[in-house]
Amino acid sequence: MNTTSAPASGHDVARRTLPDAPFLAAATGRTPSRRPVWFMRQAGRSLPEYRKLREGTSMLASCFDPEMVCEITMQPVRRHGVDAAILFSDIVVPLKAAGIDLEIVAGTGPVVAEPVRSVADVRALPALSPDQVRPVADAIGLLLTALGDTPLIGFAGAPFTLASYLVEGGPSRNHERTKALMHSDPETWHALLGSLADTTITFLTAQLDAGVDAVQLFDSWAGALSLAEYREFVLPHSTRVFDAVAAAGVPRIHFGVGTGELLGAMGEAGADVVGVDWRIPLDVAATRVGPGKGLQGNLDPAVLFAGPDAVRRQVERIVGEADRALAAGATGHIFNLGHGVLPATDPDVVTSVVELVHSL
Repeated sequence: MNTTSAPASGHDVARRTLPDAPFLAAATGRTPSRRPVWFMRQAGRSLPEYRKLREGTSMLASCFDPEMVCEITMQPVRRHGVDAAILFSDIVVPLKAAGIDLEIVAGTGPVVAEPVRSVADVRALPALSPDQVRPVADAIGLLLTALGDTPLIGFAGAPFTLASYLVEGGPSRNHERTKALMHSDPETWHALLGSLADTTITFLTAQLDAGVDAVQLFDSWAGALSLAEYREFVLPHSTRVFDAVAAAGVPRIHFGVGTGELLGAMGEAGADVVGVDWRIPLDVAATRVGPGKGLQGNLDPAVLFAGPDAVRRQVERIVGEADRALAAGATGHIFNLGHGVLPATDPDVVTSVVELVHSL
């Protein structure tokens, strides 16, 4: 494993070079030695070792404990043999670090004490400084040693998804307050997303400066939007985030749920790889994203409950669709789920999928 210097946030960072890592090969348009596979939410509630480690520690507290972050991030790499680790964190970590009063409530998700509903609320949002996410950077330092030749993916929530949590005060089915603000007061909306883009850039840059090998931007709730809404109210801010981290020279992945109608626009935001949920076949997604980008996905997480024969059929189907996508101009395929591992998933099934993908 070698290191090289890549610019991020205006200074050189010692970054690992992992020329034989299948994940990085597929993400950068090279031919991987095998089809790479990792899973969103591969670290977490599906693993008994995670549940044991987390006993008595809140979700957010665990995200600011470097040793715990390192161990949780490593658990699925050890157990499943995946081709990439993703930093154990949460998309609201930078908001919490900046001083916003929020908690992750079990069974609900992030809950914000004082929702953002006015121009005054937007102006009062605190800026994030790199020092406030130092524990995350420290965890990355531990992981780069522990992971050996396995790449580490850093991540952040996209401005729209963070805005939805702040405006709604928590998770929302219909995003009615978010859309109301967007349409009734575009000036305040863009000010809010501009502020959140700054936060996201600071958080991703801190991870890049610490040495992550790739980054993923999660726009989890973007699928609630029409294409016209996405282009007007979201795309400029996500584009600014991707532009800001481009100089680091690492692969950039973009993912949202229910975003089949938005895939082309999401690709335009600047990612090198576009994540696809399970609703859209990868070969169809390739035509929507257009040539010149990699694809990631897209097994339905619920299929992992269907038994080995069904899992094999679905994995083989997705690999076939991915191969057609590659023939149509996609630059690579990274096998993943179409969303995160569900909490009740049998870890042994996840391991078997990794072995199956590697064998195909």
